[in-house]
Amino acid sequence: MIAWNYSDTKLCGLLPELAQDANKYTRGKVSLVAGCSRYPGAAALAALASQRMGAGYTEVICAQKSVDTVRAVSPSLVVRSWKNLSPSDFPPMRAGHPSAYVLGPGFDASNGSCKKLAFTVLESACAPLVVDGGALAFLAAKKGRNLVRERFESGLDTVVTPHAGEAARLAAPFGFPTDDAGELARLISLAYGVTALVKGPKSFISDGEIVAVMGEGTPALAKAGTGDVLAGMIGALLAQGLASFDACVLAATLHARAGRLAASELTERCVVAEDLPRYLPLVIREFEALRDRMGEQELGARYSTHG
Repeated sequence: MIAWNYSDTKLCGLLPELAQDANKYTRGKVSLVAGCSRYPGAAALAALASQRMGAGYTEVICAQKSVDTVRAVSPSLVVRSWKNLSPSDFPPMRAGHPSAYVLGPGFDASNGSCKKLAFTVLESACAPLVVDGGALAFLAAKKGRNLVRERFESGLDTVVTPHAGEAARLAAPFGFPTDDAGELARLISLAYGVTALVKGPKSFISDGEIVAVMGEGTPALAKAGTGDVLAGMIGALLAQGLASFDACVLAATLHARAGRLAASELTERCVVAEDLPRYLPLVIREFEALRDRMGEQELGARYSTHG
């Protein structure tokens, strides 16, 4: 196992560049299959985070009873019911139109309809996929394990984002020990053929070989809904072309720093998940400014060398 910590210099270099001739489709489409009737807010939070993280087009496919709630959160979201969703609703990616899927925020792990949907997405989504929340319970089932391995064998990237309890459920079919979160992330990655992000005060990200440690968590993030925000952020970065491991590392860092920035103004006690998409642009602006300074220094060094 190789432990790896990313510097800010490295992280800001991961931010996707925005082409001057970009349109909403070339900037990446995120489709969220999320938000059962009990938890529409989870879908809304993930969708808002996707937009703030730079996705050009974000759609939410949710329970019929959740449609109006999610639609009311942002008029720029495309929202539709998942009733009658079938494999034909998952077309192959088109050249120049990158996309990604986020599955599971606001899923009820005891709901049979959610289970059927999860298996449909795992089987049919021909693009990078984030599996979060209640959908992780279905991933641990035999059929879910088989489907995610088929994705791996087909060259399709999958990211899982469990907290400690969900990670233990993913570990159970294999009898993995759960006392070392970094090692657990690595083992889950290898067993399922995924990039694993095990969330906590310290988050651990692994592709089966490297383990990145993100130690910038704050008690401000120990609130319902913050994980949904993170899932939406990762989905947006995948849709913009980042590799799964890089997308997880960058999103986890930006997410933690948005939480810290929100807490500096609102206190750790009072931050709620809805605050994170509002503070995220401020953190991104800091990274963009660092990247701009690095570019100016590189340009200056080039001129001094050839002057």
